[in-house]
Amino acid sequence: MSVPSDPDIFRVPVGPGTMHVERFGYGGTPVVLLHGFGTSAFLWRHVGPMLAVRQATAFAIDLFGYGESDRPFDADFGVRAQADFLDRALTALQLSSVVLVGMDVGGAVALRLAVDRPERVSKLALIGTPPLAEIPGPAIRELQRETARYALRLSRGLFGASSLLTPFLEDSVAFPDHLPPVLVGRYLAPYLGREGANHLLALAGALEEDDLDDLDVGRVTQETLVVRGTRDRWCTKAAAEAYADGVPRGRYQHVEEVGRLVPEEAPAELATLLSQFSRGARAGERSANLVRSFGRRPRSIRFRS
Repeated sequence: MSVPSDPDIFRVPVGPGTMHVERFGYGGTPVVLLHGFGTSAFLWRHVGPMLAVRQATAFAIDLFGYGESDRPFDADFGVRAQADFLDRALTALQLSSVVLVGMDVGGAVALRLAVDRPERVSKLALIGTPPLAEIPGPAIRELQRETARYALRLSRGLFGASSLLTPFLEDSVAFPDHLPPVLVGRYLAPYLGREGANHLLALAGALEEDDLDDLDVGRVTQETLVVRGTRDRWCTKAAAEAYADGVPRGRYQHVEEVGRLVPEEAPAELATLLSQFSRGARAGERSANLVRSFGRRPRSIRFRS
């Protein structure tokens, strides 16, 4: 099966704006890929095509306010709101049920949707997702605590998003050469300038415990795969195993010698795990209609509200 290396690009309405979606493959089991804090759909550029050649249709989505998705000034970018935006995006994409994959904070969004709208999620995969009580994690907590100080320094032109995000990204891989400067620059691109850096602080500030207080992993009914890189500093082995044990149908799988950014450091191994896990999942009832409606290879589609 031949799959184009470039994805199809969609803009889907979710109420206060649109979300950026990249689709790899056609007609297979729909697998939705959610990035975490400080990254974007670009994170899945290798995993998406690998899933497509294994008879899946992969949708890499920029969470609202991240990457190339819209970021209205007064929007809510918290976990509960992100789950609602994702639900709307799936409706716009004509996907009734999907295999949902989320990394770190994206995993929290995936958990929220799986519990609140279980009919939307046929299977669930969590990658490096910290314990709910610890989300968003120590690095983001630091951004939240020091937002006022950082904002003042930004207003004086003393530094930009690079000073905030680069150490965070570099700490997310097992070895420095797994994330060279050109890739760090790609992840920094949405946060250039004073406005971009302030938006990064706003995204960190939106991650509140209130969005997760009532979330109990014991209520997850879907078969769940928990994946962790053995050098992940965000999510410990004990935490990942606790997720797998706490979910009624959970299992744990580690990936050797990688950190938080498993899709960046070990895309082939992760794609194999996700492909094997996705087999047997029920396909979204209307997912094939999107291809029939818009043709075999649309380069870009913008949905109307």
